[in-house]
Amino acid sequence: MTKMLISRRSALIGLSAVAAAPALAQTRFEAAKAYSTARRGISFLVMQRGQVLFEDYQGLGQRFKGWELASGTKSFSGVMAAALVQDGLLKLDEYCAETLSEFRSDRYRSAIRVADLLHLVSGIDGKGGRSFGDVPTYAEALAAPSNRATGSQFSYGPVPFQIFGELVRRKLVTAKTGDADPLAYLTRRLFTPLDIRPIRWQRGSDGMAHLPSGAAITGRDWAKFGQFALAGGVHQGKALVDPAALKANFEATKANPGYGLTWWMPRPGMIGPGPRSGVAGEAVSLSGLGKLYMAAGAGNQRLYLLPEQDMVIVRQADGIAQSMRAGAGDWSDQTFLSLVLGA
Repeated sequence: MTKMLISRRSALIGLSAVAAAPALAQTRFEAAKAYSTARRGISFLVMQRGQVLFEDYQGLGQRFKGWELASGTKSFSGVMAAALVQDGLLKLDEYCAETLSEFRSDRYRSAIRVADLLHLVSGIDGKGGRSFGDVPTYAEALAAPSNRATGSQFSYGPVPFQIFGELVRRKLVTAKTGDADPLAYLTRRLFTPLDIRPIRWQRGSDGMAHLPSGAAITGRDWAKFGQFALAGGVHQGKALVDPAALKANFEATKANPGYGLTWWMPRPGMIGPGPRSGVAGEAVSLSGLGKLYMAAGAGNQRLYLLPEQDMVIVRQADGIAQSMRAGAGDWSDQTFLSLVLGA
């Protein structure tokens, strides 16, 4: 079936109706819930202007039960970078080789900036020759070679995030912040103030937290994080991160116009995470929503940010392992968001 292009005008009309007719909005949310539940959905939450409009849990889903985000975890790194910038520990345009001595004598790696690393355009193979879902240790990622000029190609995968993890770890040690690793820093600087409590977080054989995947949190906590990013990094009237660095999270590169600093931004020309994900194929229709930012993980885990509507939508699902083998399956972001917005 040909997917209908959602116009920005229709999306905005839909949101106006949400404000004016709560009962109609509930009908739309129920339709979106039914669509999600039929596709292994276990949690669905809609938040607008910081207020929860709709919340539902099905099957294994529970309000206080965390769920694996898979690659939805990646977007924490971009916002963490903005906190590091505010603390004077990092600059997005600094060369990684200033901290990672292993990069200094390498023709290509010596030219990589932090922003290149997190935009996934560093020239390093994102997968590092590994199978999908295989996350390297920090040391293994650091040893990954580069044979392309920085900025020349988008390469999705866990390697850049693990390199970033080692870069952050070294900066924390040098600055003597007292944080044992990037996750400890992220928890102290952002999760604790925002009252976000990860249920668990996978670590590698080196004991270091996986930054490209591995976080498990509740739907509400993921929505809190999304609202914080949507609010420009301000919480209770205080900026917890550098505003310019957070804004850079939602700025793309020429190599991939649909990917910011660890966030997806569906639009024409977008290169998705992989041919089976289904994300890139819907980029044009999704661009009709206006501004849309998205954290996405295997199993069709989703955190949607819609700035023009001041709305955050969370969708979590069972079947991560199945999705890693089969791809997106019958899930459609365009169809789901059409139901939510009544477009």
